[in-house]
Amino acid sequence: MRGPAFLDQTLFADLAAKATQNPRQRQHHNFHAMEEPCHRMAIGLQPDTYIPPHRHLSADKAEALLVVKGRLGLLIFDQDGAVQATRILAAGSDCVGVDLPPGIFHALVVLEADSILFECKAGPYLPIGEGEHASWAPQEGSPEVADYQRWMRAQFDAID
Repeated sequence: MRGPAFLDQTLFADLAAKATQNPRQRQHHNFHAMEEPCHRMAIGLQPDTYIPPHRHLSADKAEALLVVKGRLGLLIFDQDGAVQATRILAAGSDCVGVDLPPGIFHALVVLEADSILFECKAGPYLPIGEGEHASWAPQEGSPEVADYQRWMRAQFDAID
């Protein structure tokens, strides 16, 4: 039997350091076993990580995102890639998170170094499947990512 696991400053510092070392500029810490029906994780994020626009089509894949440290920009898109809404999610602010229903195209931009996100969604883990990647956005690792990421970040310049 597993004991309590804490979301504390020690964990946050460790995740931030590991995210800095990770080529993807993010690091997960799972609080769940993969076979558990509820997946809970803390994610350390650095500004250069790319979280491409995507959606989850499975009816049981709603996700709750809470920023416990730092600041993230949330972008909500329509089917064709037009921005429908933006929101800054920041620890200790008026808006610290979002509950996203399935089927909504969304992406995150890290607006502050060493940000920490807590995510909760139904298991088991399923890789992004057919129809869940945004065809109008570059895939992670492609040369167009840097320009697209600058555009994503620019959506928050007036809000910042």
